[in-house]
Amino acid sequence: MSVESLKRFALLEELSDEERELLDEHLEVEELAEGRVLFEEGVEAEGLFLVLEGEVALETQEQGRLARLGPGAVLGGLSLISARRREVTALAVTACSVAHMERASFRRLVDDAPRLGCRLLEALLHETAAQLREALPALRQALPSAPNDGHG
Repeated sequence: MSVESLKRFALLEELSDEERELLDEHLEVEELAEGRVLFEEGVEAEGLFLVLEGEVALETQEQGRLARLGPGAVLGGLSLISARRREVTALAVTACSVAHMERASFRRLVDDAPRLGCRLLEALLHETAAQLREALPALRQALPSAPNDGHG
């Protein structure tokens, strides 16, 4: 993969070319045929995926298809630091190229380049906070209203 291809990801836009080169050393590129499952709902998450080419659908058994994501999408970033089960299945709806970083590889990156590891974590947390802010109106509507007792 090239440093130029990593510039397409908003998550990595604040990194220098040198930092992107270091990051690239810890990424594995994988080609997926149409219909191939990238990861499955309920299985332990083992790392981050960057969609380089093609489209990936996110779906759950309960709700069906939730989204369709293309180049520049980042999937599972928080699984670099938190071992949890995947909440969705990611399926290649077209032939895809993805870059993957496993949690163990991220830990090696942090050991080798602590500043880069910190910058990547900051970017992941910034992205997560933005997603939560975007979801707040829907969460407020879904939660039952609490009585206003004047303490709040």
